[in-house]
Amino acid sequence: MTFVPNWEEFEKAAEMLYLQDPINTRYSVKYSHSKGAFNVKITDNKKCLQYKTEVQQDVRKIDKFMSNLLRHMASNDN
Repeated sequence: MTFVPNWEEFEKAAEMLYLQDPINTRYSVKYSHSKGAFNVKITDNKKCLQYKTEVQQDVRKIDKFMSNLLRHMASNDN
């Protein structure tokens, strides 16, 4: 598992990971209330990327990215 320290790097790497193998790629988002932190994980069973943040503004970025990823997953272009 690789923690990516920068959101922009994580977003680009996660999109590339999805585009390489859309059938096997999945993601999860976890929130730890006690730590006030979000943890985003995306994997294709070969490579795993993680991003962790405690910054409120990053939550909006995560939401926007996940919405775009879900649109890709739901489209017929696969």
